[in-house]
Amino acid sequence: MRLGPTAHVDTFARDNLPPPDEWPDLLLDGFEYPEYLNAAVELTDRMVEKGFADRTALIGNGRRRTYKELADWTNRLANALVENYGVKPGNRVLIRSANNPAMVACWLAATKAGAVVVNTMPMLRAGELAKIVDKAQVSLALCDTRLMDEIVACAKESRFLKQVVGFDGTANHDAELDRAALDKPVTFEAVRTGRDDVALLGFTSGTTGVPKATMHFHRDLLIIADGYAREILQVTPDDVFVGSPPLAFTFGLGGLAIFPLRFGAAATLLEQATPANMIDIIETYRATICFTAPTAYRAMLKAMDDGADLSSLRAAVSAGETLPAPVFEEWIAKTGRPILDGIGATEMLHIFISNRFEDLKPGSTGRPVSGYEARIVDDEMNELPRGTPGRLAVRGPTGCRYLADERQRAYVRNGWNITGDSFLQDEEGFFHFVARSDDMIISAGYNIAGPEVEAALLTHPDVAECAVIGAPDAERGQIVEAYVVLAKGAKGDAQCVKRLQDHVKATIAPYKYPRSIRFVEALPKTQTGKIQRFRLREEPTQ
Repeated sequence: MRLGPTAHVDTFARDNLPPPDEWPDLLLDGFEYPEYLNAAVELTDRMVEKGFADRTALIGNGRRRTYKELADWTNRLANALVENYGVKPGNRVLIRSANNPAMVACWLAATKAGAVVVNTMPMLRAGELAKIVDKAQVSLALCDTRLMDEIVACAKESRFLKQVVGFDGTANHDAELDRAALDKPVTFEAVRTGRDDVALLGFTSGTTGVPKATMHFHRDLLIIADGYAREILQVTPDDVFVGSPPLAFTFGLGGLAIFPLRFGAAATLLEQATPANMIDIIETYRATICFTAPTAYRAMLKAMDDGADLSSLRAAVSAGETLPAPVFEEWIAKTGRPILDGIGATEMLHIFISNRFEDLKPGSTGRPVSGYEARIVDDEMNELPRGTPGRLAVRGPTGCRYLADERQRAYVRNGWNITGDSFLQDEEGFFHFVARSDDMIISAGYNIAGPEVEAALLTHPDVAECAVIGAPDAERGQIVEAYVVLAKGAKGDAQCVKRLQDHVKATIAPYKYPRSIRFVEALPKTQTGKIQRFRLREEPTQ
């Protein structure tokens, strides 16, 4: 497709889009936007103009912030980013924080300044951050002052990252960026970005642990709200959102920032989004829409037996792993309200197949969201008959555009996005998840690349060889399970298990650690020495 005008003076993002013949087909009918569009303006200043100035936009860290306060706050920050830190349209700005209003404000401010934002998980270590910084050539990082150590360590070794600026993730506004913004005007002439300018780089590790950056335009950020959130969730200004996904995930950014702000609703943000904390927020603020994984819904169902009041919820959205039919049925039985399973992908930005309030089936993922088409295909892209498992292919108004990555050709074929999932479609048109098509481990909604965990384990002196797989788990869907061949002299006891688990937690993000470690004499291999992980998956569980 022909790209519209750009405001980027730093053309890195557009220069590194895939070649036009490697793009997916984009089905944009019904999603019309002006040539010039700044998504952050639409979610803040435009909402004030529409009469939402005094409505609550964000709740977090003990404070409510109205749409007017959010617009003023983000405009001050945008002024500081441009005047004090030299942000130019098209520069990549990394943000490191847990889920809190300050992270949302920094994301919106950088977007207003025309930057390409890279939101990152607070648990990532310096080595993981370095891969992201290098891939996106990030020059400026904004970081919650409580999380500075790893990004500062990354900057010391980086040839790209020149500035790390702290902001206060609590409600005190007492850090370098906050002080720089304090005396700035509450108005800001936002950069006149094009609707086809890259606004966001969403990183996904893939099965190799080598990060891929998915490139999303300003219009894409609005499409997911004007499509999925409007059609499926039917969001109104009276809604209050709550959820557990990190804002660094596009699932979380959509569900806990873009969707509520697009419709004048409120978002409650939790830095520690445990099921217990979410229940407390639901009860306190009478939340109406919840985004989390099936694991958390199981815990919430148990809490209801102890008297938890979740009656304010009108919609529960489940994603990150397939929703088991028993959880679906128990949720409806206990609440009388629907739980909507869906599937999305970082490459597609958000959910593209979903159940609906009036059209849902236990054990199914639903039907395509309006604007999207999906089919089940074989390896040659031939469509398969109903009821036959195969590869899920999808296309719609959003689609995969990796930043300078040869894996684009594997993800997009004949104009379709091949998600890496195996599904089947039943006679009624509902899609049903079968399995992952690759070696990605999905545990409690987190995508974990087995080879990355293996690499971390192999840096411990007790480990001679190892292989990591996803093992079935009733609570988390899957857990990371490591098969370890010990180095000479090491003893495979409980103390060794804990040492290895702690080592992985200290080396890479803690949620990736192996919850199960099995010591073996040797790993199954081919004659050429390749580890046969499928044989480990066939091992009986302990």
